[in-house]
Amino acid sequence: MLGAGSWGTPFSKVVADAGADVVLWARRAELARTIQTSRENPDYLPGLRLPDTVRATSDARDALAGAEFVVLAVPSQTLRENLGLWRADLPPDATYVSLMKGIELGTAKRMSEVIIEVAGVSADQVAVVTGPNLAREIAEEQPSATVVACTDHDRAILVQDACRTAYLRPYTNTDVVGCELGGAIKNVIALAVGIAGGMGFGDNTRASLITRGLAEMARLGVSMGAELGTFAGLAGLGDLVATCSSPLSRNRTFGERLGRGQTLAQVLDETKQIAEGVKTCRSVLDLGHRAGVDMPITAAVVRICHEGASAASIVRAMMARQAKAE
Repeated sequence: MLGAGSWGTPFSKVVADAGADVVLWARRAELARTIQTSRENPDYLPGLRLPDTVRATSDARDALAGAEFVVLAVPSQTLRENLGLWRADLPPDATYVSLMKGIELGTAKRMSEVIIEVAGVSADQVAVVTGPNLAREIAEEQPSATVVACTDHDRAILVQDACRTAYLRPYTNTDVVGCELGGAIKNVIALAVGIAGGMGFGDNTRASLITRGLAEMARLGVSMGAELGTFAGLAGLGDLVATCSSPLSRNRTFGERLGRGQTLAQVLDETKQIAEGVKTCRSVLDLGHRAGVDMPITAAVVRICHEGASAASIVRAMMARQAKAE
Protein backbone atom coordinates (compact mmCIF):
# COMPACT_ATOMS: atom_id res chain seq x y z
CA MET A 1 0.00 0.00 0.00
CA LEU A 2 1.89 3.03 -1.26
CA GLY A 3 0.44 6.08 0.46
CA ALA A 4 -0.65 6.52 4.08
CA GLY A 5 -2.97 9.44 3.51
CA SER A 6 -6.68 10.00 3.91
CA TRP A 7 -7.70 7.09 1.63
CA GLY A 8 -4.66 4.84 1.62
CA THR A 9 -4.81 4.39 5.39
CA PRO A 10 -8.50 3.34 5.55
CA PHE A 11 -8.06 1.09 2.53
CA SER A 12 -5.17 -0.67 4.26
CA LYS A 13 -7.64 -1.44 7.05
CA VAL A 14 -10.18 -2.74 4.51
CA VAL A 15 -7.68 -5.10 2.90
CA ALA A 16 -6.42 -6.29 6.28
CA ASP A 17 -9.98 -6.88 7.47
CA ALA A 18 -10.52 -8.90 4.28
CA GLY A 19 -7.73 -11.22 5.38
CA ALA A 20 -4.49 -9.96 3.81
CA ASP A 21 -1.19 -8.92 5.34
CA VAL A 22 -0.54 -5.29 4.41
CA VAL A 23 2.63 -3.22 4.30
CA LEU A 24 1.67 0.47 4.41
CA TRP A 25 4.25 2.90 3.03
CA ALA A 26 4.33 6.42 4.47
CA ARG A 27 6.49 9.12 2.91
CA ARG A 28 7.55 10.48 6.32
CA ALA A 29 9.56 8.15 8.54
CA GLU A 30 8.12 9.65 11.73
CA LEU A 31 4.56 8.93 10.59
CA ALA A 32 5.48 5.34 9.73
CA ARG A 33 6.98 4.87 13.20
CA THR A 34 3.89 6.37 14.84
CA ILE A 35 1.55 4.09 12.91
CA GLN A 36 3.66 1.05 13.68
CA THR A 37 3.89 1.71 17.41
CA SER A 38 0.44 3.19 18.14
CA ARG A 39 -1.59 1.31 15.47
CA GLU A 40 -3.13 4.67 14.56
CA ASN A 41 -2.55 7.33 11.90
CA PRO A 42 -3.04 10.57 13.86
CA ASP A 43 -2.64 12.77 10.79
CA TYR A 44 -5.36 11.22 8.65
CA LEU A 45 -7.37 8.73 10.73
CA PRO A 46 -7.20 9.82 14.38
CA GLY A 47 -9.00 7.69 16.92
CA LEU A 48 -9.30 4.56 14.80
CA ARG A 49 -7.05 1.55 15.38
CA LEU A 50 -5.49 -0.27 12.45
CA PRO A 51 -5.39 -4.08 12.47
CA ASP A 52 -2.21 -5.78 13.65
CA THR A 53 -1.80 -7.21 10.14
CA VAL A 54 -0.99 -3.71 8.84
CA ARG A 55 2.72 -3.00 9.09
CA ALA A 56 3.99 0.53 8.43
CA THR A 57 7.29 1.50 6.81
CA SER A 58 8.89 4.48 5.09
CA ASP A 59 11.02 2.20 2.89
CA ALA A 60 9.27 1.74 -0.48
CA ARG A 61 11.55 -1.18 -1.39
CA ASP A 62 10.47 -2.94 1.79
CA ALA A 63 6.80 -2.28 1.01
CA LEU A 64 7.10 -3.60 -2.56
CA ALA A 65 9.13 -6.73 -1.82
CA GLY A 66 7.10 -9.79 -2.82
CA ALA A 67 3.89 -7.81 -3.25
CA GLU A 68 1.02 -9.55 -5.03
CA PHE A 69 -1.01 -6.33 -5.16
CA VAL A 70 0.57 -2.88 -5.42
CA VAL A 71 -2.02 -0.38 -4.25
CA LEU A 72 -1.27 3.23 -5.21
CA ALA A 73 -2.78 5.98 -3.06
CA VAL A 74 -0.53 8.99 -3.60
CA PRO A 75 -1.73 12.42 -4.82
CA SER A 76 -2.53 12.04 -8.51
CA GLN A 77 -0.17 14.78 -9.68
CA THR A 78 2.78 13.08 -7.93
CA LEU A 79 2.13 9.60 -9.33
CA ARG A 80 4.52 9.82 -12.28
CA GLU A 81 7.39 11.11 -10.15
CA ASN A 82 6.85 8.51 -7.44
CA LEU A 83 6.61 5.60 -9.87
CA GLY A 84 9.84 6.77 -11.47
CA LEU A 85 11.57 6.64 -8.09
CA TRP A 86 10.19 3.16 -7.39
CA ARG A 87 10.62 1.79 -10.91
CA ALA A 88 13.46 -0.62 -10.16
CA ASP A 89 11.55 -2.24 -7.28
CA LEU A 90 8.12 -2.57 -8.91
CA PRO A 91 7.18 -6.28 -9.20
CA PRO A 92 6.53 -6.96 -12.93
CA ASP A 93 3.80 -9.56 -12.45
CA ALA A 94 1.80 -7.86 -9.68
CA THR A 95 -1.69 -6.44 -9.95
CA TYR A 96 -1.59 -2.65 -9.73
CA VAL A 97 -4.56 -1.04 -7.98
CA SER A 98 -5.21 2.68 -8.33
CA LEU A 99 -7.12 4.49 -5.59
CA MET A 100 -6.43 7.89 -7.18
CA LYS A 101 -9.11 10.10 -8.69
CA GLY A 102 -7.44 12.59 -10.97
CA ILE A 103 -6.23 13.42 -14.47
CA GLU A 104 -2.56 14.25 -14.98
CA LEU A 105 -1.75 17.86 -15.76
CA GLY A 106 -0.06 18.42 -19.11
CA THR A 107 -0.66 14.96 -20.56
CA ALA A 108 -4.38 14.72 -19.59
CA LYS A 109 -3.78 11.03 -18.92
CA ARG A 110 -5.84 8.94 -16.55
CA MET A 111 -4.05 7.40 -13.60
CA SER A 112 -4.16 3.88 -15.07
CA GLU A 113 -2.48 5.21 -18.22
CA VAL A 114 0.32 6.75 -16.16
CA ILE A 115 0.82 3.45 -14.31
CA ILE A 116 0.97 1.48 -17.57
CA GLU A 117 3.45 3.92 -19.09
CA VAL A 118 5.84 4.38 -16.17
CA ALA A 119 5.65 0.95 -14.52
CA GLY A 120 5.87 -0.79 -17.89
CA VAL A 121 2.95 -3.14 -17.20
CA SER A 122 0.06 -4.19 -19.40
CA ALA A 123 -3.41 -2.62 -19.21
CA ASP A 124 -4.95 -5.83 -17.90
CA GLN A 125 -2.65 -5.68 -14.85
CA VAL A 126 -4.15 -2.40 -13.66
CA ALA A 127 -7.36 -2.15 -11.65
CA VAL A 128 -9.14 0.94 -10.40
CA VAL A 129 -11.10 1.23 -7.14
CA THR A 130 -13.67 4.02 -7.28
CA GLY A 131 -17.20 4.99 -6.30
CA PRO A 132 -18.53 6.73 -3.19
CA ASN A 133 -15.39 6.30 -1.07
CA LEU A 134 -15.74 8.75 1.80
CA ALA A 135 -12.79 7.43 3.73
CA ARG A 136 -13.84 8.18 7.30
CA GLU A 137 -17.19 6.43 6.90
CA ILE A 138 -15.53 3.32 5.46
CA ALA A 139 -12.93 3.33 8.25
CA GLU A 140 -15.80 3.45 10.74
CA GLU A 141 -17.24 0.36 9.02
CA GLN A 142 -20.40 2.06 7.82
CA PRO A 143 -22.04 -0.08 5.07
CA SER A 144 -20.67 1.05 1.71
CA ALA A 145 -20.27 -0.11 -1.87
CA THR A 146 -17.46 0.49 -4.33
CA VAL A 147 -16.37 -0.48 -7.84
CA VAL A 148 -13.33 -2.46 -8.96
CA ALA A 149 -12.70 -1.77 -12.65
CA CYS A 150 -10.25 -3.72 -14.79
CA THR A 151 -10.20 -4.70 -18.45
CA ASP A 152 -9.40 -8.23 -17.25
CA HIS A 153 -12.57 -9.36 -15.50
CA ASP A 154 -10.82 -12.27 -13.75
CA ARG A 155 -8.31 -9.86 -12.26
CA ALA A 156 -11.12 -7.56 -11.18
CA ILE A 157 -12.60 -10.49 -9.27
CA LEU A 158 -9.26 -11.07 -7.53
CA VAL A 159 -9.19 -7.45 -6.36
CA GLN A 160 -12.87 -7.68 -5.42
CA ASP A 161 -12.12 -10.66 -3.18
CA ALA A 162 -9.13 -8.84 -1.66
CA CYS A 163 -11.22 -5.91 -0.44
CA ARG A 164 -14.59 -7.47 0.35
CA THR A 165 -15.56 -7.14 3.99
CA ALA A 166 -18.71 -7.15 6.10
CA TYR A 167 -18.94 -3.37 5.65
CA LEU A 168 -17.59 -2.82 2.09
CA ARG A 169 -19.26 -4.47 -0.90
CA PRO A 170 -17.21 -4.17 -4.11
CA TYR A 171 -18.74 -4.62 -7.56
CA THR A 172 -16.71 -5.40 -10.70
CA ASN A 173 -16.71 -3.45 -13.94
CA THR A 174 -14.63 -3.65 -17.12
CA ASP A 175 -15.17 0.00 -18.14
CA VAL A 176 -11.94 1.47 -16.79
CA VAL A 177 -12.25 4.66 -18.85
CA GLY A 178 -15.72 5.48 -17.55
CA CYS A 179 -14.90 4.61 -13.96
CA GLU A 180 -11.77 6.75 -13.91
CA LEU A 181 -13.44 9.72 -15.57
CA GLY A 182 -16.33 9.52 -13.12
CA GLY A 183 -13.93 9.54 -10.17
CA ALA A 184 -11.99 12.53 -11.48
CA ILE A 185 -14.80 14.72 -12.82
CA LYS A 186 -17.00 14.39 -9.73
CA ASN A 187 -14.34 16.31 -7.79
CA VAL A 188 -14.68 19.22 -10.21
CA ILE A 189 -18.48 19.21 -9.95
CA ALA A 190 -18.22 19.04 -6.15
CA LEU A 191 -16.10 22.20 -6.21
CA ALA A 192 -18.88 23.90 -8.19
CA VAL A 193 -21.51 22.68 -5.72
CA GLY A 194 -19.38 23.94 -2.83
CA ILE A 195 -18.92 27.33 -4.49
CA ALA A 196 -22.69 27.63 -4.94
CA GLY A 197 -23.27 26.65 -1.31
CA GLY A 198 -20.71 29.19 -0.14
CA MET A 199 -22.62 31.85 -2.07
CA GLY A 200 -25.75 30.95 -0.14
CA PHE A 201 -27.61 29.04 -2.84
CA GLY A 202 -29.77 26.10 -1.85
CA ASP A 203 -31.06 22.73 -2.94
CA ASN A 204 -32.34 23.69 -6.40
CA THR A 205 -28.90 24.97 -7.35
CA ARG A 206 -27.16 21.91 -5.92
CA ALA A 207 -29.52 19.50 -7.68
CA SER A 208 -29.10 21.39 -10.95
CA LEU A 209 -25.31 21.28 -10.74
CA ILE A 210 -25.25 17.59 -9.85
CA THR A 211 -27.60 16.71 -12.72
CA ARG A 212 -25.92 18.87 -15.34
CA GLY A 213 -22.53 17.81 -14.01
CA LEU A 214 -23.51 14.20 -14.58
CA ALA A 215 -24.49 15.06 -18.15
CA GLU A 216 -21.14 16.79 -18.64
CA MET A 217 -19.31 13.76 -17.27
CA ALA A 218 -21.25 11.31 -19.46
CA ARG A 219 -20.78 13.37 -22.64
CA LEU A 220 -17.03 13.39 -22.23
CA GLY A 221 -16.92 9.74 -21.21
CA VAL A 222 -18.91 8.45 -24.16
CA SER A 223 -16.77 10.52 -26.54
CA MET A 224 -13.71 8.71 -25.11
CA GLY A 225 -15.19 5.23 -25.45
CA ALA A 226 -16.77 4.78 -22.03
CA GLU A 227 -20.10 3.05 -21.56
CA LEU A 228 -23.02 5.36 -20.85
CA GLY A 229 -24.40 3.03 -18.18
CA THR A 230 -21.26 3.43 -16.06
CA PHE A 231 -22.27 6.99 -15.23
CA ALA A 232 -25.61 5.85 -13.81
CA GLY A 233 -23.81 3.54 -11.37
CA LEU A 234 -21.57 3.78 -8.33
CA ALA A 235 -18.58 5.16 -10.23
CA GLY A 236 -20.69 7.94 -11.75
CA LEU A 237 -23.85 9.06 -9.99
CA GLY A 238 -22.99 7.34 -6.70
CA ASP A 239 -19.62 9.02 -6.29
CA LEU A 240 -20.97 12.33 -7.58
CA VAL A 241 -23.82 12.47 -5.06
CA ALA A 242 -21.60 11.52 -2.12
CA THR A 243 -18.88 14.02 -2.97
CA CYS A 244 -21.29 16.86 -3.68
CA SER A 245 -23.41 16.26 -0.59
CA SER A 246 -21.11 15.30 2.26
CA PRO A 247 -19.34 17.69 4.65
CA LEU A 248 -16.56 15.08 4.65
CA SER A 249 -15.80 15.95 1.01
CA ARG A 250 -12.68 18.09 0.76
CA ASN A 251 -13.66 19.27 -2.71
CA ARG A 252 -17.07 20.49 -1.60
CA THR A 253 -15.76 22.21 1.54
CA PHE A 254 -12.89 23.76 -0.44
CA GLY A 255 -15.43 25.13 -2.92
CA GLU A 256 -17.54 26.59 -0.11
CA ARG A 257 -14.62 28.76 0.96
CA LEU A 258 -14.16 29.99 -2.60
CA GLY A 259 -17.87 30.75 -2.79
CA ARG A 260 -17.61 32.86 0.37
CA GLY A 261 -15.10 35.07 -1.44
CA GLN A 262 -11.73 33.65 -0.44
CA THR A 263 -9.03 33.38 -3.07
CA LEU A 264 -7.41 30.07 -3.97
CA ALA A 265 -4.24 31.16 -2.17
CA GLN A 266 -6.18 32.05 0.97
CA VAL A 267 -7.98 28.72 1.09
CA LEU A 268 -4.73 26.83 0.56
CA ASP A 269 -3.03 28.82 3.31
CA GLU A 270 -5.82 28.09 5.79
CA THR A 271 -6.45 24.44 5.01
CA LYS A 272 -2.88 23.30 4.16
CA GLN A 273 -4.54 20.77 1.84
CA ILE A 274 -5.50 20.90 -1.80
CA ALA A 275 -8.63 19.27 -3.13
CA GLU A 276 -7.93 17.03 -6.15
CA GLY A 277 -10.48 18.88 -8.26
CA VAL A 278 -8.52 22.15 -8.07
CA LYS A 279 -5.74 20.75 -10.26
CA THR A 280 -7.78 18.16 -12.12
CA CYS A 281 -10.28 20.72 -13.45
CA ARG A 282 -7.71 22.02 -15.92
CA SER A 283 -6.90 18.52 -17.18
CA VAL A 284 -10.60 17.67 -17.50
CA LEU A 285 -11.22 20.85 -19.49
CA ASP A 286 -8.25 19.94 -21.69
CA LEU A 287 -9.82 16.53 -22.36
CA GLY A 288 -13.08 18.26 -23.25
CA HIS A 289 -11.35 20.56 -25.72
CA ARG A 290 -9.54 17.64 -27.34
CA ALA A 291 -12.80 15.70 -27.68
CA GLY A 292 -14.84 18.71 -28.82
CA VAL A 293 -17.18 18.32 -25.82
CA ASP A 294 -18.85 21.33 -24.20
CA MET A 295 -18.10 21.39 -20.44
CA PRO A 296 -19.48 24.65 -19.04
CA ILE A 297 -19.36 23.70 -15.33
CA THR A 298 -15.76 22.55 -15.59
CA ALA A 299 -14.86 25.71 -17.50
CA ALA A 300 -16.50 27.82 -14.78
CA VAL A 301 -14.48 26.08 -12.04
CA VAL A 302 -11.26 26.65 -14.00
CA ARG A 303 -12.05 30.35 -14.37
CA ILE A 304 -12.75 30.76 -10.65
CA CYS A 305 -9.80 28.70 -9.42
CA HIS A 306 -7.13 29.66 -11.92
CA GLU A 307 -8.14 32.75 -13.87
CA GLY A 308 -9.27 35.09 -11.11
CA ALA A 309 -12.93 35.26 -12.09
CA SER A 310 -15.47 36.00 -9.37
CA ALA A 311 -18.05 33.37 -8.58
CA ALA A 312 -20.85 35.94 -8.98
CA SER A 313 -19.77 36.86 -12.52
CA ILE A 314 -19.57 33.20 -13.50
CA VAL A 315 -23.10 32.52 -12.22
CA ARG A 316 -24.45 35.41 -14.30
CA ALA A 317 -22.62 34.16 -17.39
CA MET A 318 -23.84 30.58 -16.99
CA MET A 319 -27.45 31.61 -16.46
CA ALA A 320 -27.25 33.75 -19.61
CA ARG A 321 -26.12 30.86 -21.80
CA GLN A 322 -28.26 30.15 -24.86
CA ALA A 323 -31.39 28.13 -24.09
CA LYS A 324 -31.49 24.60 -25.50
CA ALA A 325 -33.11 21.22 -25.09
CA GLU A 326 -32.00 19.03 -22.22
